[in-house]
Amino acid sequence: MNTLKRDNSGAVHIKPLAEGGFSVSGALTFETVPAVAHDSASVLSGGGDINLDLQGISHADSAGLALLIEWMRTARAQEKGIVFKNVPPQMLAMATMSGLENILPTA
Repeated sequence: MNTLKRDNSGAVHIKPLAEGGFSVSGALTFETVPAVAHDSASVLSGGGDINLDLQGISHADSAGLALLIEWMRTARAQEKGIVFKNVPPQMLAMATMSGLENILPTA
């Protein structure tokens, strides 16, 4: 089953969606991102393009934005497309301040 759960101080959940893709919820921070990055490889390695709904992100810092970039690299290495849906405003603001808003594939 392609589900990642991180139930420590900053719970992060990546769950499959009925229509394909995954929902991501919880805090993507310096504390949670290293484990999520490691563990999400198996979740994102399935067939087809990757669609991630980020509506459930409660908090994100620059490590969370770096994780999105890493997921983009992973998708590219697997010759897959990737789309981030419902990117939280704080993540979009960080992307804009970093000059990354035009490379993030958002829907």
